[in-house]
Amino acid sequence: MRLNHRRTLHAATLASATAAALLTAGCGSTEASSEPAIPRLGAATPGTLTDCTGLAAKAGLANTSITSATLAPAGSVTQVLAGQTVPMPEHCIVLGKMNQRTSAVDGKSYAIGFEMRLPTAWNGRFFYQANGGNDGSISGGNAAFGNLLGGSPVSNALLQGFAVISSDAGHVPDTSYPSGINGQTYGLDPQARSDYGYNAVAQLTPMAKNLIKTAYGRAPDRSYFVGCSNGGRHGFVAASRYADQYDGILAGNPGFNLPKAAVAEMWDNQAFAAISPTGADGLPNLAASFSDADLKLVSDKVLAKCDALDGVTDGMVGDPAQCQGKFSLATDVPTCTGAADGSCLTAAQKGALAKVFGGAKNAAGTALYSDWPMDAGIGAPGWRMWKIGNPPVPAFNIFLGTPSMAYIFSTPPASPQVVDGSMASLMKFTLGYSFETDAPKIFATTPVFTESAMTFMTAPNPADLSTLRNRGAKMMVFHGVSDPVFSYHDTINWWKALDTSHGGKAADFARVYTIPGMNHCSGGPATDQFDMMTALVNWVEQGQAPASVKATSRSAAQNNGLGNIPPNRTRPLCPYPKTVKYNGSGSIEDAASFSCQ
Repeated sequence: MRLNHRRTLHAATLASATAAALLTAGCGSTEASSEPAIPRLGAATPGTLTDCTGLAAKAGLANTSITSATLAPAGSVTQVLAGQTVPMPEHCIVLGKMNQRTSAVDGKSYAIGFEMRLPTAWNGRFFYQANGGNDGSISGGNAAFGNLLGGSPVSNALLQGFAVISSDAGHVPDTSYPSGINGQTYGLDPQARSDYGYNAVAQLTPMAKNLIKTAYGRAPDRSYFVGCSNGGRHGFVAASRYADQYDGILAGNPGFNLPKAAVAEMWDNQAFAAISPTGADGLPNLAASFSDADLKLVSDKVLAKCDALDGVTDGMVGDPAQCQGKFSLATDVPTCTGAADGSCLTAAQKGALAKVFGGAKNAAGTALYSDWPMDAGIGAPGWRMWKIGNPPVPAFNIFLGTPSMAYIFSTPPASPQVVDGSMASLMKFTLGYSFETDAPKIFATTPVFTESAMTFMTAPNPADLSTLRNRGAKMMVFHGVSDPVFSYHDTINWWKALDTSHGGKAADFARVYTIPGMNHCSGGPATDQFDMMTALVNWVEQGQAPASVKATSRSAAQNNGLGNIPPNRTRPLCPYPKTVKYNGSGSIEDAASFSCQ
């Protein structure tokens, strides 16, 4: 999960950051062409845990309290991976807090909570597990096992011998408010905002490395930063702010412009609400704006126009860029003369989809976020749940995006009474959101809130990763084309800006892998099960640049958005701008029959 992203805003100010980066990059391309050679980093070497229970006494870390350090025997801890309960190896579980304080702004207690899992048999590497949504937890799915991303991963970093850290990013859910707002009221404290955005990583990274040195007798040889959604955003921030600390960064479906994406969620909610029937509570029922059959119709029409562009008809759009010029919502989807029945969309439905996919804009027509690609994954459950919800469950972005916008991304933040956790307050805020007067608040500051949301949530200069490049570090990014939360186009525009600013040679150290059909971090009619971590380690430590990454489709039981894609189909995931193409012969279920061109 993810969102869970001065006062007068000139049109140029709110234009896409990637567009600005392109202009800047064009001026500096001469210098970029003369960048120094990229050094090759050596491989990590294994080590053995020398102490666990004594770490609290030995560590002596500044502003850090280790509350427990316990040795978990092999098999005493398990994790469910790809539907199987898998025993973990012997490891040390360390719990602690950093920078405990009482806020001078809201009077509440804060700390950066963390969990580390240190395997007895160590591979010499450090793994920073960046979590999704609003962070706020080191339990459940956020426990420090070292999640390897994608759909139903079959392993984790702990099993592979990494020393792993997970954090709550400086806050926990505020139980004094209704659960519907998911604890986002930490946005009322400016330091908690900064910790969530970037400072928790800054504080935890040297602490974790020092603790590893105490536990193993030496610091990690190689350090990796891994996360999807908000975790992917953390990865972009780390690549820019902390490139000297990490050798490899894996960022999936990154919300690197998260406050802008939150503006887009307000835009989407208003577009869908305008065509939604009124529910029993008197509020627009967004989930009823489109039926499953309506969304499947759009998906089918996209496939009819674009499926064969990669050389084979297989239920997937292998060339999403070409598809955008081929498919027309206006002409390729029939318009109903009466009610929608799964064979057509009403003019109002088509208008709402066109507005959403065209991207949020202000009255002057200035883009407030990216547009979105049309793709076959629009018919998958993951797209529906994020964008409009599934009756009777409202859209995820209502529960996550709306309070996040109110409390974290707007400066000054709203008072807790404005969004109190009730559906009525959530809908009132999102439907009353102004793209003229409220949207500029993601750039605003006050004497108390001295950093804007776009400052504390985003990388300072995402198109210039010279520090990361020049020390030999590598960055791998993947993005599902059918992501309903963060636009695939936004990520591609970032990569274009990065490539321009690095003289057309960004692929030497950073690559974006396109996953057709995939929703947010996983799901959809896609080959969404893959191992990019091994590919990243091999690139960093062996110099083996990944020309593609093999991916597999999961069974319908594992992925209810599989659609007509057969289980265990394999495909190469290609680095942009290359796309997957059928070689003209061989099984269409086998990645060997395809290549990146």
